[in-house]
Amino acid sequence: MLKAIEIKPDVFWVGGIDWNERNFHGYTTERGSTYNAYLILDEKITLIDTCKKPFTGELIERIGTIVDPASIDYIVSNHVEMDHSGGLPALAEIAPKATIVTGAPKGIQGLRAHYGDGLNLVGVKTGDTLAFAHGFNVHYGYITPPEDVNVIMCAPKGPGHIVRRQYTEGSGVPDLICVAQDATGDAWDIALSYAWGVGGARAGVIKATFAQETEEDLFGEQAVLCGGLVELVKAGFETLVDAGYPPELAYFECYHEMKMIVDLMYESGIHFMNYSISNTAEYGEYYAGPKVINEQSREAMREILARIQDGTFAEEFVADCKNGHAWLIEQREAINSHEIEKTGERIRGMFSWIHE
Repeated sequence: MLKAIEIKPDVFWVGGIDWNERNFHGYTTERGSTYNAYLILDEKITLIDTCKKPFTGELIERIGTIVDPASIDYIVSNHVEMDHSGGLPALAEIAPKATIVTGAPKGIQGLRAHYGDGLNLVGVKTGDTLAFAHGFNVHYGYITPPEDVNVIMCAPKGPGHIVRRQYTEGSGVPDLICVAQDATGDAWDIALSYAWGVGGARAGVIKATFAQETEEDLFGEQAVLCGGLVELVKAGFETLVDAGYPPELAYFECYHEMKMIVDLMYESGIHFMNYSISNTAEYGEYYAGPKVINEQSREAMREILARIQDGTFAEEFVADCKNGHAWLIEQREAINSHEIEKTGERIRGMFSWIHE
């Protein structure tokens, strides 16, 4: 029998697992993929999301190990796409008294487009709180909340699986909390309670605005953490390989050792990293770093930030979403087939501790 997984008292993972999925929207999934749904037992029994339609049976079986599925009071549909909402029609039949809560009006429109008018759907009402983990849709106007609801954000500064891991280890990832609308007068307290709930308050909570969170987050991803870093690593790797060095050595020098350097900076700052490396490496940092990241690089960063601030990036990204993510998937396939990824896969295959 399939069982639910208790992740904290009265909160259970009850989703489905596709062990055969090997390409999830362009991402390689060597061990399959999960469709995450959560059952919360409180004054009301609430199910957060469902799953892709073929795995609805797993979802219902797991729920059944905790409660009678017919006793569910609320189903919260956070994601309208069918990967997450495909089980709604079956759950609605099993639990006909359950209220399905989603965003208004877009969430209601999306679910009705997928499943017709037969579902018991409600949108948010006066005094409710809309909670976001990122400010993109509110900041750029793709969602316009009613004026009589709270609009808050709790944005952990790290990937979801890291947030979960640090929470279970007794620590947490620092959070930004934001309030765009305070209809009830206690929206900041509600936002702080979310930060406490996900472990962020154990590490630190910073107040910000939706605009600040959205713009600095997008800039950091594009110019430094993802776009800048990936291109820097690729350029270093390609330079060495083009010069005749073995790709395995280029991988170790420009990719593998990066984590060690970043860990030192993360632990105690740039000065500690410099203390930990050789004088030769430190000298090279001061000599070569400004040649690689120079005024031309800084001007590119300013242009990237300006496109984020004026909404140009958001418009292009949403247009690509409407086009089936065509450009995004093309770029994803290009990096997945790059020599640095093939080299890294061979080398990481020899590191047994990575998979422990």
